[in-house]
Amino acid sequence: MATIMIADDAAFLRVMLKDLLEREGHTVVTEAANGVEAVDKYRAYRPELVILDLNMPEMGGMEALEELMRMDAKANVVMCSALGHKHHIVGAVRRGAKDYILKPFHSERVVSAVDRVLQPAVRKAE
Repeated sequence: MATIMIADDAAFLRVMLKDLLEREGHTVVTEAANGVEAVDKYRAYRPELVILDLNMPEMGGMEALEELMRMDAKANVVMCSALGHKHHIVGAVRRGAKDYILKPFHSERVVSAVDRVLQPAVRKAE
């Protein structure tokens, strides 16, 4: 199973995601409440997957995504947002996000996105 960082300014969403992911066997190694923390904590922990909120204080999710991809072009990032406009989704994917989850999220959708994004890493390890 994977190491994961959750970056969202809403503490209750971080808790919900952490509980869900840990029930699935993953380890949430760190959390961030804004984009600056997300970049710093990615550098420190190097998680296998990041769930990154689009709208956060100090540095938004798109900026944080760009920083993460500059730092590690192979970073596995899944964006998470209540904003489902096509230009947000396309913009995130163009910047390197591997998937985009809409809030309020359904547990099955989160699990399928995480599994799909991590699947290539699992295949390489076999």
